[in-house]
Amino acid sequence: MSAVRIAAAQTAEYREDVEGALSYAVGVSRKAEAEGACLLCFPEGYLQGYLTDEASARRVALDVSSTRFHDLIKCFPKVAPIIVIGFIEVSMGRLFNSAVVIEGATVVGCYRKRHLLPGESAFSAGSDTPVFNAGGLRFGVNICYDTNFPAAAQRVADSGATLIVCPANNMMRRDKAENLRDAHNSVRGDRCRETGLWLVSADVVGERDDLISLGPTAVLSPKGEVVKQLPLGRPGLLVADIPVSA
Repeated sequence: MSAVRIAAAQTAEYREDVEGALSYAVGVSRKAEAEGACLLCFPEGYLQGYLTDEASARRVALDVSSTRFHDLIKCFPKVAPIIVIGFIEVSMGRLFNSAVVIEGATVVGCYRKRHLLPGESAFSAGSDTPVFNAGGLRFGVNICYDTNFPAAAQRVADSGATLIVCPANNMMRRDKAENLRDAHNSVRGDRCRETGLWLVSADVVGERDDLISLGPTAVLSPKGEVVKQLPLGRPGLLVADIPVSA
């Protein structure tokens, strides 16, 4: 049994500031690479911000096949961890809450959130569960609310993966954030126990208007136990080792 080192970024929220988000992400990717990480996860909607009204989402949406998108991700170093980063995607006129997978400053795939909240009606639901490889570690993606549905995690398990990567954004009313402080890991732990998979999450932190996000950014074991977690409410980089079969 060997291990693959992974990382997850707990970040401030960037809204309609793609250049600022990318600049911060490049710095974090260099830190993760220096730590020996093969995989790095960023939060849900990280690149443009978690914008759910259609006008705002459409204004900032990016097409992964476009020249602009490829020019943007060229800023990532060629030698870096595989990066999973949440963003607002547009394809054939439809909007998606997606996570792009980047390796060597090149797009290798994309996951579209399958289970959408009532407030995400601007987005279309995804239909595929692609699986990726980082240093011999097979992983799939569930975005935030996806983890409330056992079938979403089971699709990742059925593909032969070891790890669920979960970009999340839990910016919400303060009272709700406090009430759900421990619920996120509890739900994700259920998915781990059901499937026998590891899980890593990445979340935003900070305050905006009457909203707050505490996190959590954490790694959970197949037993549903929190193996490692960043302090709530503060940006940081989590690094952990995940065992893989030879």
